Amino acid sequence: MAQAGAGTEEIDSSRPHPARVYDYLLGGKDHFEVDRQAGEALAAQAPEARMSVQANRAFLQRAVRHVVGSGVRQILDIGTGLPTAPNIHETAREVAPDVRVAYVDNDPIVKKHADALLTSSGATSIVLADLRDPQAVVDHPDVRRIVDFAEPVALFLMAILHFVTDAEKPDRIVATLRDALPAGSFLVLSHATGDLADRRDAQAVYDNATASMNLRSHAEVGRFFDGFDLVEPGLVQVPFWRPDTPPPARSEEVGFYGGVGRKAG
Repeated sequence: MAQAGAGTEEIDSSRPHPARVYDYLLGGKDHFEVDRQAGEALAAQAPEARMSVQANRAFLQRAVRHVVGSGVRQILDIGTGLPTAPNIHETAREVAPDVRVAYVDNDPIVKKHADALLTSSGATSIVLADLRDPQAVVDHPDVRRIVDFAEPVALFLMAILHFVTDAEKPDRIVATLRDALPAGSFLVLSHATGDLADRRDAQAVYDNATASMNLRSHAEVGRFFDGFDLVEPGLVQVPFWRPDTPPPARSEEVGFYGGVGRKAG
């Protein structure tokens, strides 16, 4: 991610960007050679990497259906990444056609692709902004055009906080966003971990990327849900969060935790 307050309009194709590496691992086509090289290096060090991003994507879709099925009609997705069908708004509107979605990312390529995808939807916006400045995200006029913070919101932080260093105070970032949400809102979060295997070499792949990888333990990820009541089954590896089909083989190797929490009144 670009530093908060820095110019985010320029596309940096000289270093891997997490959104583009993720796109490559998902089998997408919107990335550069540096992103492909990083993706291959990551998969070499963490053989479960492709399976993990697929499992994370499936968790996202299940979580969307859950929060919309619980009555939420507006979603704020920060760190949305490159568009991958079905997108959040498409999955949400299969449950309720009146759902509004504000997407936020700091990669200009993400915004360009999303702008083209969303031009016909007045109930969806894409904002170029940085998670590291959460108040600026909340106050952005194109977020406010879609999201009414007087009504419950589903906040999605999918595979994004592990690109925030401890020095950048991810707990403060999440707390700022949480405090902007009214009671009845949801936090949907996933995060990479090194609990299941030594992944320091995989983590090092991002040392020359636009953001470093910061693996965290189950307890560390769990603290992001302070102020929220975790929905059953709690914070688990993403294939095991309310699966709607039997989890694929080797799902126990997936290096992402995921959970859904609801803000109490």
